[in-house]
Amino acid sequence: MLKRLHPLAGLLAMLTILLFWLATIWSEAFGTLVDIVAVKTSIPWGLLVLVPALALTGASGFRLGGFKLAGGSDDPRIRAKQRRMKFIAGNGILILVPCALYLATLAGRAEFGTLFYGVQAVELLAGATNLALMSLNLRDGLRLTGRLDA
Repeated sequence: MLKRLHPLAGLLAMLTILLFWLATIWSEAFGTLVDIVAVKTSIPWGLLVLVPALALTGASGFRLGGFKLAGGSDDPRIRAKQRRMKFIAGNGILILVPCALYLATLAGRAEFGTLFYGVQAVELLAGATNLALMSLNLRDGLRLTGRLDA
C-alpha cells in the first residue's frame, strides 16, 4: 500500500503547488483584480489538500526509503530525496503557508501595494523551488523503482 500511496500523494502535492503557481501567474498576467482576489483567497483552502498530501508523501517516503521497505538503505538517491524533503517541508511551513495566508488577507482587503507584490514574489520563488526539488524527487523515485533509466 505504501508503494502506491507515496507516489500518488507526492504527485497530488506537486500538482497542487503547480496549480497555485500557475493560477497566480495567470491571474496577474491576464486577469482582473477580481481574478487575483479569487485566486489568492482560494489558495488557503487548497492547503487543506496540499498539507495532508505533503505529510503523506513525507511519512510514506520515510517508511519506504528510510527504514521500512528499503531496509535502511544507504542508496544516495534515497538520502538525496530525504534531504530535499526536509527542505521542501521547511520551505512550505516557514515560507509558503504564511505567504499564502498573508496574501489572502491582503487580497481580501484589496491591498495590492508594494508589500503584496513583494510577498507574492517570495511566494512564487519558494513555490518554484519546491516544484524543482519535488521534480528531482520524482525523477529519483522513478529511477529507484526502475520506471526510468538512470
